[in-house]
Amino acid sequence: MNTVTIIGSINLDRTIRVKQMPKPGETMHTKEIFSAGGGKGANQAVAAQRSEAKTNFIGAVGDDDAGKVMMDLLKDEKINLDGVKTIENESTGQAYIVVDDAGENQIMIHAGANAAFDPDYVAQQKALIEQSDFVIAQFESSIDSTVAAFRIAQNAGVRTILNPAPALDNVPEELLNVTDMIIPNETETETITGVHVIDEASMKKAAEYFHNLGIKAVIITIGSKGSFYDVDGESGIVPAFKVNAVDTTSAGDTFIGAMSTVLKKDFSNLKEAILYGNRASSLTVQRYGAQPSIPYKKELSEDK
Repeated sequence: MNTVTIIGSINLDRTIRVKQMPKPGETMHTKEIFSAGGGKGANQAVAAQRSEAKTNFIGAVGDDDAGKVMMDLLKDEKINLDGVKTIENESTGQAYIVVDDAGENQIMIHAGANAAFDPDYVAQQKALIEQSDFVIAQFESSIDSTVAAFRIAQNAGVRTILNPAPALDNVPEELLNVTDMIIPNETETETITGVHVIDEASMKKAAEYFHNLGIKAVIITIGSKGSFYDVDGESGIVPAFKVNAVDTTSAGDTFIGAMSTVLKKDFSNLKEAILYGNRASSLTVQRYGAQPSIPYKKELSEDK
């Protein structure tokens, strides 16, 4: 069983379901509105925990009702929250999500406490990081804090996994230099590398860009087509499962969290781990909500 530590965002999601996305200036009736646990970091942690990894979290919430809700939800998942800080006079991160009948979404994020914890706080979690197999981060919290966590991890022989989302125009090279595995989608890949991703050859070219920065393993997620991987001279595409998607929120987070629970530290079983992650995300997209849609390990056996 892997020990996985997530550093990143905790959001309370507020989801609105509509028939189709509104046009600028348009007013429309909604089909449903609900709140649920979210945030890319928290989603990945829930996915790892539900696939039975020992899961730790480093992050922050505000001293508000949303923070209490999120802490209770993550405690119910049995995630270790020793690394989660409650910051006074700060709001908990929130996301406002619109989902249409085609399963597409639009997401607006207020970072709040996610942007308020710093490298000094991360340094206090050094022991938590050093006892992990993998440390995973995204771009919904402080980049400086992520760099600090990844440096501690690499110095201890802990593998680092970066999900560079939401996309940033200028990703610090110092972060990429302490990343062992990177998992962008097509848009994020182009934003970072400048390579327009249209086929396997272009993905291979983008992977070489990452390898030249010292990143050992590259996975480029390509939506309903699956995932491209490139590691140790081997590359290819692991197809996605064909399902009817109703809500793609947290699909990528589920993939990453679930995959990390079965991945070997030398990445030697990367194809098998991707397949497991694909299976998990294929269930997520058939359900509504971020964390409520994430499957448990018992749902992911191959005979399902």
